[in-house]
Amino acid sequence: MPTRTLQIPTPDGQADAFAAFPDGGERHPGVLMYADALGIRPVVRELARELAGHGYYVLVPNFLYRHGPTPVVELPEYIGEEARPAVIAQLMPLIKAHSAERIRSDADAYLRFLTGQPEVGAGPVAVTGYCIGGLLALHTAAAHPGQVAAVAGFHGPVVADGPDGLHGFLSKITARVHLGHAETDLTPEALGELNQALDAAGVDHTSEIYPGTVHGFTMSDTDAFSASGLKRHWDRLLPLLDGTLAHG
Repeated sequence: MPTRTLQIPTPDGQADAFAAFPDGGERHPGVLMYADALGIRPVVRELARELAGHGYYVLVPNFLYRHGPTPVVELPEYIGEEARPAVIAQLMPLIKAHSAERIRSDADAYLRFLTGQPEVGAGPVAVTGYCIGGLLALHTAAAHPGQVAAVAGFHGPVVADGPDGLHGFLSKITARVHLGHAETDLTPEALGELNQALDAAGVDHTSEIYPGTVHGFTMSDTDAFSASGLKRHWDRLLPLLDGTLAHG
């Protein structure tokens, strides 16, 4: 599986990024993958490689590049519950500074770079994201409705209301959407409110709580990891991409 470490030019500098894509010299649909708050690390690279193995060019940018190359903060090899609070405390100010304006500006640069790669075919792309990356994926889809055909977010901070809620841009999304929530991320009542908001905006979506999961369930380098949750994530993600992106 070919991989590359790349630099994406943006209005605010160079964003370091990881890319994985099938071998063979052919062109493939592009997928922009946003990592979780902990950033690009071995487990995220493995997710990108596995997705690329299904026939996609996967680009994972360091969306906190303004604060340095990945890893932006020092990470232990295994991010257990003892280490996690201190790591998150360092990252939260950086995430809060990542304004909607920065998200949109970066998304423009990331998609321009992705679609300009010689291994990426013509046509629409998909955007996926984990944790805060799920919210970034939705913002990207809303800002590029003619270009993003599918968007998926997993254990993301996505709720119907609040400062980080969806009202105000949901109606701009034309992509097919899947949201996979952890049991600890929102209540069934909050899920109902979110899905009502998606319905009201006319978004073609599936949005569900993954049973027996906690926030971060896709990440095998954390205590939150759930093998069944990760499998369900692939069972939802791969048909979504296959049904929206053209191969060959």
